Amino acid sequence: RSNPYQASLLQDSVRRYLQLPADQTVLILHAKVAQKSYGNEKRFFCPPPCVYLSGPGWKLKQEQIKARDLGEAGFRVCGYMGLDSMGSSLMETQKLSFEEQPDAKGFSCAKALYISDTDKRKHFRLVLKLFFSNGQEIGTFHSKLIKVISKPSQKKQSLKNTDLCISSGSKVSLFNRLRSQTVSTRYLSVEGGAFIASARQWAAFTLHLAEERCARSEFPLREGYIRYGSVVQLVCTATGVTLPPLIIRKVMKQYAMLDVDEPISQLHKCAFQLQGSDRMYLCLSTDKVIQFQASPCPKEANRELLNDGSCWTIISTETVEYTFSESLACVREPVSPVPLIAALQLTGGGDVAMLEVQGEYFHAHLKVWFGDVEAETMYRSPKSLVCVVPDVSAFGSDWRWLRYPITVPLLLIRDDGLIYSSSFTFTYTPEQSCIPGQQVLSDVPQDSDKLLDSIHQEFTRTNFHLFMQT
Repeated sequence: RSNPYQASLLQDSVRRYLQLPADQTVLILHAKVAQKSYGNEKRFFCPPPCVYLSGPGWKLKQEQIKARDLGEAGFRVCGYMGLDSMGSSLMETQKLSFEEQPDAKGFSCAKALYISDTDKRKHFRLVLKLFFSNGQEIGTFHSKLIKVISKPSQKKQSLKNTDLCISSGSKVSLFNRLRSQTVSTRYLSVEGGAFIASARQWAAFTLHLAEERCARSEFPLREGYIRYGSVVQLVCTATGVTLPPLIIRKVMKQYAMLDVDEPISQLHKCAFQLQGSDRMYLCLSTDKVIQFQASPCPKEANRELLNDGSCWTIISTETVEYTFSESLACVREPVSPVPLIAALQLTGGGDVAMLEVQGEYFHAHLKVWFGDVEAETMYRSPKSLVCVVPDVSAFGSDWRWLRYPITVPLLLIRDDGLIYSSSFTFTYTPEQSCIPGQQVLSDVPQDSDKLLDSIHQEFTRTNFHLFMQT
């Protein structure tokens, strides 16, 4: 545990944070696979890796730096992104300059990253280094693993090899290249609640399998891998905006293939037919998303002729989010490594309840906090912390006789007061039972709510149950 004086100061800071959270979030969006470059060519990652900075903590931190440095130049955020190769220097990375968007988020993307054929790895990660423009380092952040492929698979995919298949409920990006020109690349995105084709930003969409015979208002979702000919639903992960039910078709030489039902693979060309329509397909026209009516093929009834704007390339995407708050701490060191909580596991109960926190990037300088109460924490490994669950009485005398469940946020706090929030909470719930040695009243009027309440409070002791919210 922290020493009592330090714990008291920390507790005051945590209480202020819980009243007015000032989080800083770094969100990295990237494709799940990357096509390798050969020779002198540079196959830039498509869609390009993007970084979003959000949360009120950025503005607070920048105001602190501005007040201290007596200038405006020092608080802008800048960064570098590159591959996690050994000995990587800033010359091998791309500089990022962040621009503020209408929703107050900072945005930047790395459009010129690629992996050469001299790099023999089958997987790699992206590395993002962030700084304030006065030179103060913010931290280093990693993407999820990216699989290297030589080119899109032309073979019929087998579900025995699911590495490149796209499953229902996973996230994808869709982009279009008119006449296969890189400069004409447009990404399906959402702006102002409407679907657009953007040359700058791309959105991640959750791709769901759905029942073929269903009304648009009721969309029962199914598990499994996406196959051509399936009815699917595309939902924007950032805004929740949804396209109508679509039938996904394989594209070969600008024809939509109506009789193909094989699994979909990464970087395949595909088209999206509006379910129940007369050959209407999702199409782009400059920066607008419209409907295009395909032409029937007179010689082959299983094909329909599309235009360039109706042919999309599909690729799986990943998202990793790092959240921290240094607004109430005197932080001199970088905020990284930022711990990521993946799961919680409770063992025991009563006075000996233990909670294992599972995830990534843990270290020995972290303590688990249940709201504003510090827990005795033991570092097990970079992927595991174990703590003693505090007794509910630690939250004050009001909770001595617990009647209703109380839920507290789960935080990780570094020795210097840096707060790492999470989407996980811990819930204390009462378990009604008799306390040995107490006499139970035998004559209880059935309509006496007050008497029942008092009996319940008198014979309630605390038990712990875990509820995880992600």
